[in-house]
Amino acid sequence: MLAEELVLKQRTKILHALCSSGSAEHLERVLDILLAQGALIWEDYQNIQVPGRTLYTNARQLLDLVYTKGVDTCGLFLHALKLVLPEAQAVGLSFSESCSNLEENDERQSTSNQTLLAQRPSLVHKLQGCVDGVLEALLDSGHFSSADCDEVRLPIYTPTQQARRLLDHVRSRGDLAASVLLQYIHQKQEPGLPLNQRELTPPKEFLKYQKKLSSSVSAQACFLSTYGGTSHMSLDDIYTDGELELAEVNAHGPLGLEDIVGLAGIVNEEADTVLVSGEAGSGKSTLLQRLHLLWARGLALQDFLLLFPFSCRRLNSEHNELSVQELLFQHCCWPDRNQEEIFQFILDHPHQILFTFDGLDELKQSFTDEHRVCCPTQRAPVHVLLFNLIQGSLMKGVQKVVTSRSEAVSPLLKKHLRKEVVLKGFSPAGIDCFVRKHHRDPTVAAKVLESMQANTALLGLCHSPVLCWIVSQCHKELLGCGEGSPKTITDVYLMILQHFLQHQSPLKSTMGLGWLQEHLKTVLLLGQLAFEGIRSTCYIFSGTDLEACGVTEKDICMVFLIKSKDMSSTHSKCYEFSHVTLQCFFAALFIVLSSNTNRSVIPKLFELENMRETGLTRVCFGACLPSSDQQQQASEKESKAAETPNLQITAMFVSGLLSQRHQNLWLHCCPSAAVEKKARQVAKCLSKGIQKHFRSIPQPVQGEKKSMHAMPDFVWLIKCLYEMQESQIAKDAMSKLEVDHLKLTYCNIGPVECTALAYVLQHLRNPVGLQLDNNSVGDVGVEQLLPCMHICNSLYLRNNNITDEGIRKLIAKVIQCDSFQKIALFNNKLTDACMQDFSYLLKTKQVFISLRLGNNNITAEGATQLAEGLKVNQTLAYLGLWGNRIGDAGTEALASSLEKSNSLVWLSLVGNGVGSAGACALANLIRKSTSLQELWLRNNDLSLEDVEEMKQLESRLIF
Repeated sequence: MLAEELVLKQRTKILHALCSSGSAEHLERVLDILLAQGALIWEDYQNIQVPGRTLYTNARQLLDLVYTKGVDTCGLFLHALKLVLPEAQAVGLSFSESCSNLEENDERQSTSNQTLLAQRPSLVHKLQGCVDGVLEALLDSGHFSSADCDEVRLPIYTPTQQARRLLDHVRSRGDLAASVLLQYIHQKQEPGLPLNQRELTPPKEFLKYQKKLSSSVSAQACFLSTYGGTSHMSLDDIYTDGELELAEVNAHGPLGLEDIVGLAGIVNEEADTVLVSGEAGSGKSTLLQRLHLLWARGLALQDFLLLFPFSCRRLNSEHNELSVQELLFQHCCWPDRNQEEIFQFILDHPHQILFTFDGLDELKQSFTDEHRVCCPTQRAPVHVLLFNLIQGSLMKGVQKVVTSRSEAVSPLLKKHLRKEVVLKGFSPAGIDCFVRKHHRDPTVAAKVLESMQANTALLGLCHSPVLCWIVSQCHKELLGCGEGSPKTITDVYLMILQHFLQHQSPLKSTMGLGWLQEHLKTVLLLGQLAFEGIRSTCYIFSGTDLEACGVTEKDICMVFLIKSKDMSSTHSKCYEFSHVTLQCFFAALFIVLSSNTNRSVIPKLFELENMRETGLTRVCFGACLPSSDQQQQASEKESKAAETPNLQITAMFVSGLLSQRHQNLWLHCCPSAAVEKKARQVAKCLSKGIQKHFRSIPQPVQGEKKSMHAMPDFVWLIKCLYEMQESQIAKDAMSKLEVDHLKLTYCNIGPVECTALAYVLQHLRNPVGLQLDNNSVGDVGVEQLLPCMHICNSLYLRNNNITDEGIRKLIAKVIQCDSFQKIALFNNKLTDACMQDFSYLLKTKQVFISLRLGNNNITAEGATQLAEGLKVNQTLAYLGLWGNRIGDAGTEALASSLEKSNSLVWLSLVGNGVGSAGACALANLIRKSTSLQELWLRNNDLSLEDVEEMKQLESRLIF
């Protein structure tokens, strides 16, 4: 089909893909590419990007223009769309194959202004983080005024939008201004490094090594390396983008893979290390693998000549002291010749080298900066080299990307970071995309998705890629389980256990609950291996280790263990569990089913104590443990923090396995009395842990509400309670909690945690304020919280990626809850589409007192809809709409609706494009209101006369 026909046929889908996020970033990136390719001229761009016009209108204008320009432009547009859209949003779109690559058009770069157009995509990328510097240079040269600088720096713009506004302004000032900008960017590059890296000519042997390394990286990365023990899955066929966010800076638009090493969100210019953090199973290893593959194919990260990938899990097996040169060449790729020349080139060009370290949390030693190594030829233990690379003592200038679970990242490590990027797992669209990729049969994929949608608890679990993979892998079991479909993480892992065990046996022998009894010996052997590994911080096992635990080739064939891609030559054949969470699950099975563990195992597990002395015969894992007693003692001292996350996951599985719901499984596997005794131990440990948190709540200051700021360990205990699915235990645990406000900010709360919170909090005796700011709740998490809304009098969900869909479900629930009075939703993805719902809330609940919707995507249309509810409501005291785009028309509607309010005391319209007409309406409000005490109007378009008039009316108001 011709490109023109594709554009016309898919017009509605393309509009949705470009605009549904509420951010203009996708549209602007497409425009950047079309400008650079000459498909659009500057006048076209100005006709599309009309200030004040809606995003959908601008996108329609682009589609109309592209279509009229013919088949070549349509082909370029479709290819640009393919490059820009995240994979989940591109599902269902067909792209033209007529334009396979896009390159900068050198013929159009005869002047500096033409260079701005031809190199626009790369300039937008390079300008992020140095906009202020360019503005100062343009100010000093007289090309820009202070007003010009202020216009570019407007806080409503994202970093990329500031870069584009800067380029637009510079272009309008002519060639000299463009030269100043290009000169500044040129000087920001490494001294002596040309602006265009392709002008660099490395030595011939270096280029040969580069080709060999690329080939090696590509071979390692082309097949999925995690949780794929059953078959070789091509990464291209299965990879699905997860949600990436900056940890420190609120990002309005979605982050792409290359943004990980980009300029957006830098908090420490001097540091070289980027941390990608996320929960176990969130897809960190797969994300790095995708980056490696794209680099090896020349499709991404082309600023880096060499990329060296490391696995911290495998570095645990290296007991020899190494230099940096030996680390690179022995563990990644060995040069055929001229090693010294190649390594010297690396030392001379550090900014063009990238190291990646996957799974820092799996390293046996906790991060420390006590042992300094500065010389790249000096030998040291591998973990010491790694820590010095991270903090920049070694190989300063080389970019490093490190992955780790969030809870394993210490404040000491964070001070050495350039920035932190958080991987949140799959979005709802990502789940859909992954399932459809996993099942090539559309009918099967549709049934699996339908089953997920019918079980919101299961859908919440599937935001974790590893759980989504398990559910997809076990689709037959899922579709056949009816009302008993999984709702806890333990349920999902039991399903994968049953799936693989039954595939190893004749169907007739695995009917009913007998499938576990038949394979009990294998489960216990693998369980002991897993348990010994967890307590030794060991994740790679040699053949000797397997023999020590009695694991045979038959057990290995069960596919829970896979061959490790161990790069060192110490062990010829090593194995690892297909995912670290699976190792934790088998360790939990061993604790529950084995009679060889003593009674101290469970208490020590829940107290997160050292598990090395728990009554079992010591199994020495040669692949993991140091070679000397002195090294072993040092390792045990340092690895406590590293093993805690896995102990927590294991404890969570133990809680789930000992639930009454699963005790029929153990009937013929171990004595019932022993299982019941262990279940009582777990219940006691959970109750003790919860009470410990309650006792730590400080007494409130007189006149203030009693508040509990929960720590991450509290969330873990809540998840254990949920896994156990014993409502009486949850009820007993919550009965002694007496607080007015429960704060769980920055606690990595996602849909799974929301399910557990709702399960436990619904047993509270008195209403509380629930604060979940700066987490990853999302729409699915909001739905999971609904069962506990009756016990909430206020809900704070700032910065949680919530959209209109989640709000509709939330409001439908809270209007039925008598005590619900306050909601705060700053920094989410709300649009005019949900303002009708808020209006209905205000009309329905005449006890509602606070509505804060700052920094969303609300325009005059949404403000007008909200005003309809404000006319009726007589209790609202606080209304926050800062950082939206309601303008004069929206302000007039709001002001008119509030004139008769006797309850409103605080109103914020900061940064809303309010002008003189809006000011006039607000002046009328001030005259007529008997209750308004504070009015916030900073960062608007008010004249001095507007402000003075309102101040004369009421001196108490703040402008």
